[in-house]
Amino acid sequence: MASTSETMQVSEHSLPQLPHHRVKLKKKGQRSCNEKDDKGKICAGHLKRWYYLADVLEQQCGDVVRALGRDAEIYRCEHCKTLYFPNPEDPHGRNVAGKGSVSDFGLTLPPKDGDKKEPEKPAAEAPKP
Repeated sequence: MASTSETMQVSEHSLPQLPHHRVKLKKKGQRSCNEKDDKGKICAGHLKRWYYLADVLEQQCGDVVRALGRDAEIYRCEHCKTLYFPNPEDPHGRNVAGKGSVSDFGLTLPPKDGDKKEPEKPAAEAPKP
């Protein structure tokens, strides 16, 4: 059983098959569902982190808890409810979207030569009468 400190290493061939759920492995950077319906149309629902312990229907079913434990990282399509395991190549943690762009404001850019200012001098104390 996997815990939060352990990263579950899964591949296409070692995916646990659950009797009441469709299970897939996310591709690197994948954020929407690629499951096709009967007509061959892609679902394209957003993949959201699924906290299955809080899901009332999953508590009745119990497949995921029995197969993976209480703290597995799983994503679920918001439309077709397909379960996706995280890709081992994807970044994990708080910001899974990536580093993002560096801010143009603040101390990230050095000042231009013409914009150099002298450091401010502290205000002189007022003379005492």
